[in-house]
Amino acid sequence: MNIRVLIILSLLVGIGTVLHAAIPGFTIAGVKPDLLLSMMFLGIFLFPKAKYVLLLSIVSGIIAALTTSAPGGQIANMIDKPVSAFVVLGLFLLLQNKLNNNINAPVLTFVGTFVSGTVFVAVLSVIASLPEGGFIALILTAVLPAAAVNTLIMVVVYPIVNAILKRMKPITV
Repeated sequence: MNIRVLIILSLLVGIGTVLHAAIPGFTIAGVKPDLLLSMMFLGIFLFPKAKYVLLLSIVSGIIAALTTSAPGGQIANMIDKPVSAFVVLGLFLLLQNKLNNNINAPVLTFVGTFVSGTVFVAVLSVIASLPEGGFIALILTAVLPAAAVNTLIMVVVYPIVNAILKRMKPITV
């Protein structure tokens, strides 16, 4: 693995951790939007290799598990991060040469956040046995707003980071 890539990915995880820990919980059951996902997806878009995605998703899952406020969220975070990371990687590789990446990144961020949130809520419903209607309520009040926020973050951040990395010494992956 390239040490420069690992350093950039660790910086993205650090930024995502601060965003994840700093955002207040504003939905039911203390579930808050997972802004660590936007940084994880940014790392996937910048370095779309399975070995980096695996490492990034595991580390992101551990960090999210440590900073979650949702009851049962520790296990759910460890499951949803790798699942959503590889879904996004697969879709990104599939669409990479078909559409502009400045369009792909926000769209796939929305899709990836929705997948992550749905897996998270499904695992949470099994572990914490949510009340009837809790699954749909969490999708509407936590997952969709998080997907919208992550998409907006990616619309702003992806072109900037991509331009910076192009100006740097080339990083081979």
